[in-house]
Amino acid sequence: MSGRISTHVLDTSRAVPASGLKVELRLLEAVGGRLLATGITGADGRLSKPLWDGDLVPGGEYELTFWVGDYLRQQAAADEISFLDLVPIRFRVSNGDENYHIPLLLAPGGYSTYRGS
Repeated sequence: MSGRISTHVLDTSRAVPASGLKVELRLLEAVGGRLLATGITGADGRLSKPLWDGDLVPGGEYELTFWVGDYLRQQAAADEISFLDLVPIRFRVSNGDENYHIPLLLAPGGYSTYRGS
C-alpha cells in the first residue's frame, strides 16, 4: 500500500504552466508544522517528483504553501506589486493509501484549487 501527494501550478492569466515557483509541504502536527518536502516547479508547472510518494501518507492535516508572490513579481514589471504573496492550502488526509493531487490555478488577482486525480 502506498500514497502520494502531488501538485502542479497553471498561470491562467498567461495560459501557461507556472515554472520556477517554490512549493513546500508541511504536516501540521505542531505550531509551524514539520517540513516534509520542498520543490520548484519545472517548465510543465509540475515538480520533478511528488512531494510524498511510496509509503502510506500519515493521517492528519497538511499545508501546501505556494510562493506565488516571487513568481508573479518575476512575470510583471519590476515596479508592480503583487497582490498575492504566499498561498497556503490546508487539507486533511484520512486514507493514507490514496493519491492527493492538489493543483493551483493562479492569476495575479486570485487563485483556485481542487482535489485532482
